[in-house]
Amino acid sequence: MKQYDVIIVGGGAAGFFSAINIAETYQDLKIAILERGKDVLSKVKISGGGRCNVTHAEFIPKELILNYPRGKKELLGPFHTFMTGDTMQWFEQRGVELKIEEDGRIFPVSDSSQSIIDCFLYEAKKHNVDVLTNQSVNDFTQVEGNWQVTTKTDVFNCEKLIIATGSNPKIWNYLEQLGHHVIAPVPSLFTFNIKDQRINDIPGVVAQHVTVKVLDTNLESSGPLLITHWGMSAPSILKLSAFGALELAKLNYKFQIEINFINQNYDIAISQLKQSKQNSPKKQVVNQALFNLPKRLWKTLVLAASIYEDTKWADLNKQQLEQLGLQLTKAVFDVSGKSTFKEEFVTAGGIDLKEVNFKDYQSKQLVNLYFAGEVINVDAITGGFNFQNAWTGAYIVSQNLYN
Repeated sequence: MKQYDVIIVGGGAAGFFSAINIAETYQDLKIAILERGKDVLSKVKISGGGRCNVTHAEFIPKELILNYPRGKKELLGPFHTFMTGDTMQWFEQRGVELKIEEDGRIFPVSDSSQSIIDCFLYEAKKHNVDVLTNQSVNDFTQVEGNWQVTTKTDVFNCEKLIIATGSNPKIWNYLEQLGHHVIAPVPSLFTFNIKDQRINDIPGVVAQHVTVKVLDTNLESSGPLLITHWGMSAPSILKLSAFGALELAKLNYKFQIEINFINQNYDIAISQLKQSKQNSPKKQVVNQALFNLPKRLWKTLVLAASIYEDTKWADLNKQQLEQLGLQLTKAVFDVSGKSTFKEEFVTAGGIDLKEVNFKDYQSKQLVNLYFAGEVINVDAITGGFNFQNAWTGAYIVSQNLYN
């Protein structure tokens, strides 16, 4: 049996962050990270398109929590302890320069997730953290006040056990057997599959300021919208997927959305269309994109309003004007399924938040058992917020392990 003071199950972002901070806070502890696969930090590697979206430039806790569909209330206190500015300082003190992009996302200056991975591996080695791969956990249980962790090849014993496995059904099952309640996981970050003649031929087009509603629900979001080969993506869609994770799962990902492509109401749209008809009577409608819409999107919406390519503004009748106004402000699309956002898989679900003490992230059910990252029922919209949850929880665990 291998003896450690602290064992962390999960070789991802939360696992490494907690291990390094524990090693820095408490000298001479024997710490091990158990990773089920042959590689560590694989999710960090692909995050942010391979650039690693470390966190988000929101520095007020009450504003930061608004990006978490689940965990908003619980994270307010922890964010007062460790949040965005602390994260940036942590990495920069360890040689990883960061930059804030226009949309608030924060990345390494290198634009490579390898910078984060190299930092973690260096710090873990520096502090003598044992990083053990191919250690798939088969069981963990309390024996005479300590935790006994059994993997496929070894048996480990430790005083403190930290679960940082993210969305891992096998680990959740073990925790349920120990008396924890697990909220059933559903995807919370996904794009919408849509087959529609209006968007079939314009993948890559971005409308910068749209409002999207899920019909027959209270779900609504605003922001950029990207037309893809399979449907729609970008922040306006991903916010809906996160905040509507449970509701959209119940609908089996088949529902209708209504899009306002111009963020103006129908009456204003009609007024501006009439003004164009008056000011540019001889110009072809398809060639004169209004409302700062991309030309290809404008054209497809014009055609969808039963307006021909060679139709001039002067020749538009009342019905065509009204149809174009509806396409611009109340376009309805059928969603027929979902796709994973890039290669990032985030779920809503995990350990019930009522069973976690957010002052130290310790289990309320079992002594010396701690959680960090997505293993608990916390998730966020895209933009670095899920990583910030991981950094915050892992840091707080590290500071309170022996207090």
